[in-house]
Amino acid sequence: MSASARLSLLLGAFALSLTACSAAGETETVVVTETVTVGEPTSTTPSAAPVTVTSTAEAEPVPRETTAASVERISTTQAESPQDSANSEYRAALGKANSYANNQHMSKSGLYDQLTSPYGEGFTPDAAQYAVENVSADWNANALAKGQSYASQQDMSLQGVYDQLTSEYGEEFTAEQAQYAVNNLQIDWSANALAKARSYRDNQNMSEQAIYQQLVSPYGEQFTPGEASYAMNNL
Repeated sequence: MSASARLSLLLGAFALSLTACSAAGETETVVVTETVTVGEPTSTTPSAAPVTVTSTAEAEPVPRETTAASVERISTTQAESPQDSANSEYRAALGKANSYANNQHMSKSGLYDQLTSPYGEGFTPDAAQYAVENVSADWNANALAKGQSYASQQDMSLQGVYDQLTSEYGEEFTAEQAQYAVNNLQIDWSANALAKARSYRDNQNMSEQAIYQQLVSPYGEQFTPGEASYAMNNL
């Protein structure tokens, strides 16, 4: 077979190869190298130098198959205030706080303790804190109402009322709130001292000296000496 015929066959095979690759959807570079020796073996002329035919063809790129990727759904919820949410505990705590603050005249700290106590309402600290921060209450007015109750119903002294209002074992009002209360109480402190003296005399059969000491003692009633003297003079 002549060299030109062999070259034609080679190029035809190469074309078929490219067609098969394109049909398979692959993207690749095909390099075909063939060495063809041109020249008749019977020729008396010097043999022609070998001819190397190199054909390089790049198949047309085929788009990569799209695969289904896992999609992560991220739910972003804007933070809502408990009042706007469906959190019933926050709403219940606020309702209880309004009741205690307006009907029982509690302080802010006393209200928080009542709401969180296992012997009280048992709300979570977060719900109780939300309640005391959003309750409608006048703490000065509450301190005054509590002070009026102690002074009128238990015949306490001014100092005794103040201590009861601020004590952590009492009402837990702030010092400023308690001071507002005792400054605005309309109480006859000498009359309270006399009522206390009579109670000690009639119920505990105490002597006048012991009664006086109990009235003025910092561990007792804490009346002033003038108020205690008034009580003893009118006993």
